[in-house]
Parts: sequence; structure tokens; C-alpha cells
Amino acid sequence: MQRAGAPDDLQIVDVFGLDPELLAIVPQPVHSLILLFPCSDNYESFKAEEEEKLKDKDQGIPSSTFFMKQITPNACGTIALLHGIVNNLDKIKLKDGILKDFVEKAESLNPLQRGELLYEMQTIIDLHKDVAAEGQTEAPPAEEKIIHHFVAFVCKEGSLLELDGRKFGPVNHGPTTPETFLEDAGKICKTFMARDPDEPRFAIVAICQE
Repeated sequence: MQRAGAPDDLQIVDVFGLDPELLAIVPQPVHSLILLFPCSDNYESFKAEEEEKLKDKDQGIPSSTFFMKQITPNACGTIALLHGIVNNLDKIKLKDGILKDFVEKAESLNPLQRGELLYEMQTIIDLHKDVAAEGQTEAPPAEEKIIHHFVAFVCKEGSLLELDGRKFGPVNHGPTTPETFLEDAGKICKTFMARDPDEPRFAIVAICQE
């Protein structure tokens, strides 16, 4: 994030659990919660039912919400980061760089066009590859089928929004505040886990500011 132009005091931290005492150690303020989960058959069935239920419903999504579709294979982590950062630009001040350039180009586009822009921006692609290569685990090929997926949660104008580039659009999970956002978003994460109670492969990180 910082190589792309995020401020130096922005950080990503692990969320070790959703119990109150573990949430209490997460640095504040929390701008976004990002959940990694396996796309099981149970989840895919729920996703299809949710889309049928919500696709034509007015959820009261704030007009200032930044949402983009995922058309780039295995880019859900990058898209979740973008969703978490760009929807908090009233609090996160970007430096000149890749992120700011992307936001300026994407601002007037629709969600599909934003996804296409990401697919075409070589600067983001190159940075993504560089960072992926630095990890201890070898990055999978772009064409490899991955069962895990990242989604972002943000507090936007008093609403708790789920932002998932694989979905039809944002999902409004109801009211929240900056003070209760971490706890409220944690409750939604628990619903993902409850759909697959025997599945251990969940992880959560938070985008915070020192």
C-alpha cells in the first residue's frame, strides 16, 4: 500500500479473533475489515440466493460508495484493499503515486469499467507481482483456480457495507458507526463462518491508522 502511495501511518494488522478482548487490541481507527474465506458450495448457494433477493432492491447504498467488479483473475485481495482504502479517502490522504492515479482515472467510471481499468493498469500489475514474489509462499499462476476469496467491509455514511467484486454490487448490512464498526463487521464475518462450521480456513485483517 505504501509503495502505491498510501500514507506511512496506514497499516494492515491481523485480527486474531472476534471475541471482545481480541478486538480490543486492534489499533484504532479501523477503516476497513477484510475477510479471507473459502468459496464453499454452501457459500455459493447463499450468494446466489442473496443476489436474487437484493439485485432489484433499493438498499440505500450511499452514492459516494466506490465499488468495482472483479474481472482480473486472483486479484480479489488487491480489490479488497482498494475498496477499503478508496471508500475512506475522507480520512486517508493519498500521496502522489499509483493509488492516486488509479482513483483519479476510476472516479467517473462504472463498476465494470473500474475492473477493466485495474486489468489494464500495468503499474498496479507490476507492483502486485513484485509484492507477491516477496512472500514466503510461492504465488500461484494467475490462471490457477483458487477457492479462497477476499471481501472488504467499510463504514460508509452510517451503513455497514460489504464490498465484493464478484457480487452484483455492495451489500448493506445495516447501520453502524465508526466507534462500533469493528464489532459490527465482526458479527457479519461470523455469519460467513457459521455457514461452514467445520471449515477452519478463515482469516481477517484490518486496515488501520496509527
